[in-house]
Parts: sequence; C-alpha cells; structure tokens
Amino acid sequence: MWCPSATLSVWANSWLAGVAAPDDVLDALSLWTQSHSVTAYDSAAADRTGLPWPDLDNTGVMSLLQTMRTVARPASAQPAIALALPVPGDVRGLPPGTQFGRDAISAGEAIIVGDSRAAIGVVPDFEYADEYADPVDEDEFEPELCGLSWTVYSLERAPVTAHLDLGEAEYGLRDAVRSAADALVALRAGATGADVADPRRLVEQVLEANRAHRVPDHAPERAVRVLENAAHVDAIIAVSSGLLPIGQSSSEVQLATDALRPLTAVVRSARLSAVDAILQSAWRR
Repeated sequence: MWCPSATLSVWANSWLAGVAAPDDVLDALSLWTQSHSVTAYDSAAADRTGLPWPDLDNTGVMSLLQTMRTVARPASAQPAIALALPVPGDVRGLPPGTQFGRDAISAGEAIIVGDSRAAIGVVPDFEYADEYADPVDEDEFEPELCGLSWTVYSLERAPVTAHLDLGEAEYGLRDAVRSAADALVALRAGATGADVADPRRLVEQVLEANRAHRVPDHAPERAVRVLENAAHVDAIIAVSSGLLPIGQSSSEVQLATDALRPLTAVVRSARLSAVDAILQSAWRR
C-alpha cells in the first residue's frame, strides 16, 4: 500500500466483511505510525458518528473503526467503503462543493464510508516531529513522521462511482511501464550534472520502502499484480523527477518529460481499480 487511506480501506473493509480481525487493521496501520488520532470535523459529523466535538482529545484509531462500522451497516454483501485519490482536474468519487472534497484534494487521498442513505468522509493528515528544527545535515534531513490524524466529515450520501475495470487498468499499465522506463533512460542521458550512478537502483529503493505494507490474503492475484506494476511506474516517475535537468531543453529530455506527464493518471486509475477489486473480493468469500 502506498498511502494510509488505501491501507485503512482494504483492511477495514476486510474486518467489516468478517475476514479480518480488528488487530489486523491496527497492525496494518501501525506500519505507517503507532500514533493515530481521530476527530469530527464539525457538530454534524459528531452527531452522525458519536465522535467528540468540539472536544478534540486524541480519540484512538479503534474509535475510527467503530465509527466506520456504525455508518457502513451493509444491507447486502458488498463493500460500503470506497477509496478516492483526487487531484485538481480529477475529483472522481468526491461529492461536489464540500469541505471534505476540498480537503481530500489537498491530501490527495480520502475514504468514503456509507451508502445512498448516509455517509462519512475520512481524510488523513501526516504529523511530523520538530517540523521547524534545524537539521544537522541538510542533505540527509527527513522529517520524522510522528502520527496520523484522521478527520471525519458528515456527508449526505456516498457519491455514485463508475465501475473500474481491472483488465483495462492492467493493459494500460503495460504501456506505462515501457514508457516510464524509456523516459528514465532518456532523462539519465540528459542529466549531465546529476550525481546518479544507477537510477534503476534508486527505483528499487523506492519500491523496497513500501513492501512492508501488505494486502489482505483474499486480494485477487491480478489486483496485487496491478498494484505492484503501478508502484513500479510510480517509483520510476519519482526517480525521474529528480533527474529533470535544470536549464537544459534537448529534444530527448522534452520527449521524456512529455511521456512521463500522463503516467501519473494511469497509475492513479490502476490503483483505484485494484483497490476496488480487493474491496469486492472480501465479500465473495
């Protein structure tokens, strides 16, 4: 899993479907951080969920699971949870004109729980220790993640989402892998001033950082494969962004940049398709 909302979505859904225990959800979330806090956005969200408001004491993640179970109350064997990965220009899965939608776009991720009768939205926010402390070595300084805060919003209903075809997503990723690899080679050749001996090794390091995050055992093999391929493309994009030469505009670099630009949308769609397939699979057992 590449973001906390994806982790919470698949594991909380498995718990609601009866194929995972609460401890499984907590263990999966602990790989992000041990500290989680949950608050209601406003009084309407507090009334809907029972979360404290305006008291903002650090309610633990178990309260979030209980809230999700209360709102989900599935009437049939299907998921009551959906993942959103919004960006400006692509806000699929979000209710229009809401504070939840605006905050979800800022975060780049969110969860919707519920159905056409009632729903909640959940948005995570990373909390870092000593955000303004002076690093000992600026080249090696990375902010330390010390917690995740989850904000719960009251929604009138869960938005209707379009079907996401996993086969189409996998097909699109095949071309994306080739395009991303070719772009990485072109950028490496154009980055004359970059101190990068082996960009492929950097890609592997990015991938390794996320391999500790696992998916439930019921996840379809194809969905897992799509997630792995999406992670590969995403890692190439991340490494390539560090190779973009400053002040150089060769035709090779321009072609590589143009090839990378649409790939983030391919990755996002593939991930949504794969997560949707995993959510569905929990209710077929």
